[in-house]
Amino acid sequence: MSSEFAHKSVLFNETIEGLLCKKGGKYLDCTTGGAGHSSEILKKVGPEGFIYCFDRDIEAINAARKVLNNVGNNYQLIQSNYVDIDKVVEEYKIPELDGILLDLGVSSPQLDKAERGFSFSKDAPLDMRFSQDENETPKASDLVNTLSREELVKIFSEYGEEPYSKTIAEAIVQSRKINSILTTTQLSEVIIKSLAGKKYKGHIHPATRVFQALRIAVNDELKGVERVIPKALKALKTGGRLAIISFHSLEDRIVKNSLKDTVKECICPPRQPICNCNKKSEAKIITKKPIIANDSEIKENPRARSAKLRILEKI
Repeated sequence: MSSEFAHKSVLFNETIEGLLCKKGGKYLDCTTGGAGHSSEILKKVGPEGFIYCFDRDIEAINAARKVLNNVGNNYQLIQSNYVDIDKVVEEYKIPELDGILLDLGVSSPQLDKAERGFSFSKDAPLDMRFSQDENETPKASDLVNTLSREELVKIFSEYGEEPYSKTIAEAIVQSRKINSILTTTQLSEVIIKSLAGKKYKGHIHPATRVFQALRIAVNDELKGVERVIPKALKALKTGGRLAIISFHSLEDRIVKNSLKDTVKECICPPRQPICNCNKKSEAKIITKKPIIANDSEIKENPRARSAKLRILEKI
């Protein structure tokens, strides 16, 4: 893989098997990253098949091209947010698909590249956008320096499940009155200082949850997950599968509930005596419980510890 975007795919074998990758099949990887999953899918489909690859990040697109070229040329790379799958399917005339993959969250190369601003362990501009081409997307620094105390509390508590959301938000508001908070180190120092003397549960760095919350808010991740599932289901052929890998409880909860909604026969209010929604079940859930990484994978790739794979099949 490209040295600039080397990324180890989690739950690799389980995902490929869950998608039922077959010769001549047509697949879509909505979050291509370093093309770990995509390259294996391309091998499985053979010259008769095809894979479409989305990513918001142009660096990922360029790295994926180098990887996929070593396997075959029956692929198409498209710079796009997975939420826009319906628009891209229409624009590129993508046929009904045998399988779709969503590997959610931030990739290792994005975390490791200091200037992307995802990590509090490296001093860098407070950016956190998955695509730095998306100029209309506010940076993390924009949120930190312009949102009200109440808005910051909401982001930290809802997206980061941060127990000291109010304390941290108040510290940020007071600190930015003196100087704008523009770097990862500045924000991390404000957070650490605000929690002095408080007992912080767990073994994680005190800034972890706030940085996660800001990343989710900047990239509108949770709403994106909610919106993409029905669109992805529509793009599948009957018998096609949707595989989704999530990395934290908020994402997984949304995935779990959204998948349940697709299999429901009725969504009328519980007390309504007669069904008039006319909803039919669109799919069946293949994974009654999420697939998680085994001990050997976690040892080799600690990031896999929090990964959960859920699979849906269109009926």
